[in-house]
Amino acid sequence: MQDNQQEIFPIVDKTGKVIGSATRGECHSGSHLLHPVVHLHVFNSHGEVYLQKRPEWKDIQPGKWDTAVGGHIDYGETPEEALVREVREELGMTDFTPERVGLYVFDSQRESELVYVHRTVYDGPVRPSADELDGGRFWSLDEIRSAIGNGILTPNFESEFQRFFLTK
Repeated sequence: MQDNQQEIFPIVDKTGKVIGSATRGECHSGSHLLHPVVHLHVFNSHGEVYLQKRPEWKDIQPGKWDTAVGGHIDYGETPEEALVREVREELGMTDFTPERVGLYVFDSQRESELVYVHRTVYDGPVRPSADELDGGRFWSLDEIRSAIGNGILTPNFESEFQRFFLTK
């Protein structure tokens, strides 16, 4: 399996306004075309955080632990619609209440993303997609702190989690 390099993504400005379109391949080629994504951090009532394991076939950060849900916003889709779709596809969750906690630009060597960051508290069943993920599990905050900087977690998750959740 591999990502569809011809998938069309919206290109946005830093406020999220759509200003064009490009393929996944173009967006992930180092072009730094700003494209929007949604992230959901899933906490349980014990304060643990669910992380997904990225499959080895992913074109970005294969095999690393990452935000519970992360996905591109499709062309013509709102961030809210994308979040509901991605959460259902990746974790099989349909009954959750998201809270938006931030919006920021993430830059790496390969891409630039406008990230809509959300969180939820959820104690129901989590069914990670066998097609999209290599599983997942809940992590304690101490486990996450210990893993930061050791090549276990994606750099995007590390910076985002520290920015929004470990500063408190």
